[in-house]
Amino acid sequence: MSRKEEIESLLQESFTPLFLEVADESHMHSVPEGSESHFKVTLVSDQFDSKPLVQRHRAVNSSLGALLAGGIHALALHTMTPEEWFAKGGVAPDSPPCLGGSKK
Repeated sequence: MSRKEEIESLLQESFTPLFLEVADESHMHSVPEGSESHFKVTLVSDQFDSKPLVQRHRAVNSSLGALLAGGIHALALHTMTPEEWFAKGGVAPDSPPCLGGSKK
């Protein structure tokens, strides 16, 4: 199972989301091919109602625990309630281009 699939599985189980998208953005960075080290997660769940952003991110980080300790370098999180998701037109922001390593 790829890291992307592991992330999807753990988040599905933990949050039963209305919407979940996990994008492997490693190809946008200065890492070897197949690194699976940079991810963007868009997660929409009722569980985020009345929770500030930092609590949402802590909940996601907690559910991914061991994966985060084992080779994931970057994890961009877009955590929203269904109301927030629909107010944004059902889209998450694009990730900025990499400015590190040899991409400067």
